[in-house]
Amino acid sequence: MYIKRHIEEVLKIAIKEKGALCVTGARQVGKSTVLKTLFTGHKELILDETRLLRLALEQPEAFFAQFEPPAFIDEIQYAPSLFPYIKIHIDKTGEKGAFLLSGSQRYEMMSNMTESLAGRINLIDLYGLSLREILGDDFREEFMPTQAFLKQRKPKPVKYSEIWENIWRGFFPEIVADGTNWFRFYSSYVRTYLDRDVSKLGQVGNLLQFEKFMIAIAARTGQLLNIADVAKDTGISQQTAEKWLSILIATNIVFVLKPYHNNVLKRLIKTPKIYFLDTGLASYLIGWDNAQVLQNGIMSGAFFETFVIGEIIKSWTNREGVTPNMNFFFFRDKDGNEIDLLIKRGDTLYPIEMKKHINCDKNDINAFKQLDKIPDMKRGEGCVVCMVDDVFPITATDKAVGVRYL
Repeated sequence: MYIKRHIEEVLKIAIKEKGALCVTGARQVGKSTVLKTLFTGHKELILDETRLLRLALEQPEAFFAQFEPPAFIDEIQYAPSLFPYIKIHIDKTGEKGAFLLSGSQRYEMMSNMTESLAGRINLIDLYGLSLREILGDDFREEFMPTQAFLKQRKPKPVKYSEIWENIWRGFFPEIVADGTNWFRFYSSYVRTYLDRDVSKLGQVGNLLQFEKFMIAIAARTGQLLNIADVAKDTGISQQTAEKWLSILIATNIVFVLKPYHNNVLKRLIKTPKIYFLDTGLASYLIGWDNAQVLQNGIMSGAFFETFVIGEIIKSWTNREGVTPNMNFFFFRDKDGNEIDLLIKRGDTLYPIEMKKHINCDKNDINAFKQLDKIPDMKRGEGCVVCMVDDVFPITATDKAVGVRYL
């Protein structure tokens, strides 16, 4: 069963602008499905297939002689040798949307595409299903903790228990839409990810140890990233841990949230926070066997925060097509004042806290006033995303916002 994706509107516009359109995202988030659903006139070429991959690597000119555009090339990261020929065709014909590309190793592709296809390609990010998409909610505006946003938001109802069920099951389309067995899906997913993505990126001599590294990172989702501790727990060097973390980032498994930093304020923490981009995968790696165990467990707060961060990222990316790395930060100073998320727009910082409880009050937003100390920046409206049903004010500018408003 196909679930309508909010990114569709972005893709319909993007394909008309450049000669090539590339969708990147983690394995099995629905890249191929959404492209095939929207653009039926492109011949699909899957580079996971050995014969096609060999032809693309060894004889790229013959590859395109046999498969003329319009073409959809899946897992394009395996054959960067095709990029010069894609460039030649676009420059020669000026054809828009001649090539659809998809892949799960964004950074590797980015370096090659920047050199070969600059000005000729639109790059679009895709994540797993959002809560809006699961609920059939067509609202597409990016989440903001403002009264203007909340006035136009008319969310569909969702039960408290359903939120935790979604957090535990995760947001891959197959597991949401098809009712796939949770344990079998993630067991197969991890094996495929290690064999096809991690091993092909190289620099990993022991895949079982890399899986242990993944578990160590999953156990730290929503926390400050101490890479030295991760290395110690995994039994690898810090240098190796840093390389392996770059693989998780490159393959869209984790998201690194940078701290807000200002040269005037010397007491700000400069360590980033780490988030798994799919809470179901993180639950599987850690060993949470059902939603109730996760909800009542010691990491429930971290998983709720991870879920909320993911939903906000999806709302922005599905609206613009690009992950909002330059707009998102967190705040923490050496006195322990912390704000889970800052959204930066112009000279204004909008603070957002995330709490799994229902009774939100002024204690949850005490750290917001720290933003008033930042020179040349304004403090915008803020909120606490929590398990309330609706929206209610905490102060004149800050409010508690139910998770269904994301």
